[in-house]
Amino acid sequence: MTSTNREVVATDRAPKAIGPYSQAIRAGEFVFTAGQIGFDPATGQMVDGGIAAQTRQVLENLAAVLEEAGTGLSRVVRVSVAIQNMGDFAAMNDVYAEFFPPDAAPPARMTVEVAKLPRGALVEIDAIAIA
Repeated sequence: MTSTNREVVATDRAPKAIGPYSQAIRAGEFVFTAGQIGFDPATGQMVDGGIAAQTRQVLENLAAVLEEAGTGLSRVVRVSVAIQNMGDFAAMNDVYAEFFPPDAAPPARMTVEVAKLPRGALVEIDAIAIA
């Protein structure tokens, strides 16, 4: 694949796009994911259990999309986190650390508090990974 090629990445193991976007795009040496929310692709519903459960589902969804693209969480270089309530930061961060352990060179990250997320989600995360 040359650096000018774009390839749409799609998997049934993560929620389908609910708008005019792709789950991910593989472009050259990188994979750019769409934001994932705590939507369970098997049930088509938001997971119950608050910020921790939603964060876990978000990261499982991201892992599925990245695997479909031929890469994985260990190759993520940048993450953006949108959280509805910064008071939930510690609980989100605890689950996040299970997927990106501090001693394993976790990716660079930005976290922002937002007023509202799709489908009433408490957290949304996207990623950029090396293909």
